[in-house]
Amino acid sequence: MKMSDEGFLRPVAQAEVASETDDLIAQVCPGAVVQIDRHDGPFDADWGPIRELATGHACDPEMRYQGSSGGALSALLQYLMESGTVEGVAQTVIDPGDPVANTSQLSRTRDDILRAAGSRYAPSAPLERLFELMETPERLAFVGKPCDVAALRAYARHRPEVAEKFPVVLSFMCGGIPSRKGALAILDKMGVGSEDLSDFRYRGQGWPGKARAVTRSGEVQEMTYAEAWGDFLSSRVQLRCKICPDATGMTADIVCADAWYGDERGYPLFDEADGRSLIIARTELGQNLLEAARSSQFVATQPATVQDVGLMQPYQARRRRLVLSRIAALALIGRIYPRYRGLKLFQAARRSGALAHFRSFAGMLRRSLTKRTALSR
Repeated sequence: MKMSDEGFLRPVAQAEVASETDDLIAQVCPGAVVQIDRHDGPFDADWGPIRELATGHACDPEMRYQGSSGGALSALLQYLMESGTVEGVAQTVIDPGDPVANTSQLSRTRDDILRAAGSRYAPSAPLERLFELMETPERLAFVGKPCDVAALRAYARHRPEVAEKFPVVLSFMCGGIPSRKGALAILDKMGVGSEDLSDFRYRGQGWPGKARAVTRSGEVQEMTYAEAWGDFLSSRVQLRCKICPDATGMTADIVCADAWYGDERGYPLFDEADGRSLIIARTELGQNLLEAARSSQFVATQPATVQDVGLMQPYQARRRRLVLSRIAALALIGRIYPRYRGLKLFQAARRSGALAHFRSFAGMLRRSLTKRTALSR
């Protein structure tokens, strides 16, 4: 994977690709196809398979503080390792050589998990080391973006040993992958040069936490989450993410997210508070693990409803409902788009009105005709 001029990670062939390998890529790459084979429990048109819904947080105060949204995901990882369910966790962490970038890490300790806590709004490729990880003797948990998880599940359908290697798969709700240029724009606003940067956090250390840059001389510059995401990152999200019907990790065992509090109009509030996670157990395995982690006092939870989730994550519901109209616009002008199977897009689309779909269709059509927004293979 190499960084493109646009600031996104893209695959680069190192040698000629055999036809059978190319066929396999087309069947597992989430840029080409996303598929849910079965629904292990009730399926909601907005939120996908649900075995249990809860809000909660890590019982460990430091883990709750370091995590972006209550630390529940980090606490579940700690439980998985301390219970012996897995011996390690494959996850994304700050690149020590480039603080705005990401790299992959095999976590084996609580300190490793804490080092990886906090959202990273930059391109990442946690499956890049898959074949290396397959050579290790441990059973591993995998944490990735919803598209990473979908790719791992798809590959496991062709390689059963992959499912044996990763008995537990976790994800988080994703707002889309911003270009690296988004982080550089934040640094520019802060007046910090990338060459003078020693540490950079997009979020965490509180909820929602601030974007925080530390220079080599120890100077600290901060920016609120609302400003960093709203003014610099969200506008630089790649097209593939804007037509994603699975930003909520429907193929994972457990997915976590921000359990935002809302104002009187239903808009999420970003005031600093004690972290609160939204937790969705999607499979029987995920539900059992959540119950075990709760009983072992790694996470504390309260029941939640589908209506609660809609108030906490209104953007996710809206995007999923409008995916079909955006894809229709791409199809009309002959642009490439992924195939989606088993995600019940028509059910989701029926939850939005005709005017919303028309605006979504027209907006995608306009952007596609005026900008280079075609997906590439």
